[in-house]
Amino acid sequence: MDKLFFALFTIVYIGLLVWGLKGISTKAFKKWTSVLFVVVGALIYDNFILAIGDWIGEGELLKNLNAARFWFHAFITPLLVIFSIGTLRESGVAWVKKCWVTIIALLYMIAAIVMEVISVTADLQLKVDKAYGVVSYSSAEGPNGPPIMILMITLAMLVVSAILWKKTGWYVFFIGVVIMTIGSAVPLEIESNAITNLFELILLTSLMWTKRKLLKDELTVN
Repeated sequence: MDKLFFALFTIVYIGLLVWGLKGISTKAFKKWTSVLFVVVGALIYDNFILAIGDWIGEGELLKNLNAARFWFHAFITPLLVIFSIGTLRESGVAWVKKCWVTIIALLYMIAAIVMEVISVTADLQLKVDKAYGVVSYSSAEGPNGPPIMILMITLAMLVVSAILWKKTGWYVFFIGVVIMTIGSAVPLEIESNAITNLFELILLTSLMWTKRKLLKDELTVN
């Protein structure tokens, strides 16, 4: 059953990407928040591979395709730090445009990448994983403590989205992060591994909605 959910998530993410890119100018595409398109692209890949894993079947091909999922996660998910800071820059928060803020944001993003590579991907060993109709490959070692990179990114998004809410009155970004955080932290008695991806989709929808508001210059400092 889960593979149907992952297929649906793939389609919805493609729709989000099309919506985000609709009518975007070259100038707008060069803004910080446009890294969101790369993140959505990675999630399209992630959900698509999970959806077709049963069709591909066990073997080196599926194993390599799943390994790419881990590497994309390590290097692309931290771009959400840049997106977050970008929402403040593009809504007119002056102090965010200072050089020291840019440096801190970049260093924080790099630190998140390094933590994920060290703790997960550098010594990644994969094993076949079959659950709820989905065939994929997961880490043979399983979770090694709390997901430090995800915690770092979530903290950054919570802080920035709260500032954006206070400065502009736009709370959708903040609510999306809160829903994702609660959904990931609270154990749910549901026979499905797709629930986490659902909360991810809710978050990314809130981010893309925020991006569209910025494109239309509808988010400005009060």
